[in-house]
Amino acid sequence: MSQTHPVGLIGIGLMGLACAKRLRLAGFALLGYDVDETKISAFTRLGGLRASSVEELARDCHKIVLCVFNTEQVEHTISTLASARAPGQPPLIVVCVSTCDPDRISALVARTAIEKIRYIEAPVSGTSVQTEKGEALGLIGGELGDVDQAADLLNAICPHRQYLGAAGNGGRAKLAINLILGINRAALAEGLVLAKTLGLDTAAFLKVAALSAAQSQVMQTKGPKMVSGDFTAEGFIAQTRKDFMLMIEQAGARQQLLPFAQTYLNIVDGCVAAGQAQLDNAIIIEEIRRRKSS
Repeated sequence: MSQTHPVGLIGIGLMGLACAKRLRLAGFALLGYDVDETKISAFTRLGGLRASSVEELARDCHKIVLCVFNTEQVEHTISTLASARAPGQPPLIVVCVSTCDPDRISALVARTAIEKIRYIEAPVSGTSVQTEKGEALGLIGGELGDVDQAADLLNAICPHRQYLGAAGNGGRAKLAINLILGINRAALAEGLVLAKTLGLDTAAFLKVAALSAAQSQVMQTKGPKMVSGDFTAEGFIAQTRKDFMLMIEQAGARQQLLPFAQTYLNIVDGCVAAGQAQLDNAIIIEEIRRRKSS
């Protein structure tokens, strides 16, 4: 692949590193930035080059993938990129895979100068491992012309994707999907705990459950982790908490209660209180085990 400019990458956590692997596999040269030195080291081992600042990326790249933690970081980064983009340079194409407040993303796009930044919303439905394998689903929002300009990056990161219209709609779909996923995880964890309580072998029970009417993709991605106790992160509990807070806030602003989401957030809060925020979201099984009747 012939490239005049490297693709920039901002944020090299689990999802950022998965995106980096996809982009490198597709032949892209990468220039990356993260405040965490250990994350930069993992990135450079893939063949990426280290940037000294976000401003450097704004000057040296024409396309950037943004993989930061929350809406505040997205807003701050977009502002920094726009300020650092030199007059006369073409608009910077920014593909953001972060899960954010969709109303704030709509507002951000509306107030960002289009001659500076063209923003493509692309939150990914799937774990970092699924993303790395090219199996996750991209939920795309933004102007169609901008999405077309980012097609090379999107083809690499999420070959499976759906276009959902204006920026903000991708995030709205991601929150609703994550609600369904979270409740599935909770149901699976509670079912495994019940099976164990009733004297069943959980590994054998998981195989039976996967053949039953209760079968779900969550059984494949999280069931083995729950059974084995391997909670190496593919999606942090801290990220789950952030997403569920967003769901509840978004629904509340529209006078809608989410009783299952509230219950799930309570379970997640128990994990955070137990010091498990940086473990995989399958760790909720441990919080369910901790909840005993008095």
